[in-house]
Amino acid sequence: MTSSPGREALLRATVAVVADQGLRALTYRAVAAQAGVSHGLVRHHFGSRDQLIAAALEFAIDDSLRETSMHDDIETADDFASGIESLATRSTDVQAFQYELLLESRRRPELRPHVERYYETYREATHARLRRLGVDDEELVQAIWFALDGIVLKQLTLGGGDDIDRVLTRIRRLVREAASNA
Repeated sequence: MTSSPGREALLRATVAVVADQGLRALTYRAVAAQAGVSHGLVRHHFGSRDQLIAAALEFAIDDSLRETSMHDDIETADDFASGIESLATRSTDVQAFQYELLLESRRRPELRPHVERYYETYREATHARLRRLGVDDEELVQAIWFALDGIVLKQLTLGGGDDIDRVLTRIRRLVREAASNA
């Protein structure tokens, strides 16, 4: 996603406001205060609160995929899992923003298309990376994606732990096995 530095600063501020205070606290004034600009500038760039939310989600997805190396070439199962392990600790606000939006979509059906896009984007990125490793089992891809999503949520809410390390070790083994059987 191409973005001017000013627009990106507003998107980062949006993510921070929602991560810290929830989606219901998202206002032009809150974003402006976080970014250190006038609220008119937020309105100028995004037009409506829904456009701001949609743009911030696109920004968050792109940022998160960059953090997990989903945009980079990967060569091994270890490479695939390397970005997942500390994702929630490296990009806490981005992850919290995304989960806030996911939960809010239960109360606001107009957010569901954004949530569907979120899930489809991550599923497609996971599938593309696993396919590059020689894994083309759609059920395994879904299982791994759901496990990774759960890992990030657990890291975000409760922190890491040995259980996460064990699950990631198992995911690596599953990927290696599936790739060698392909």
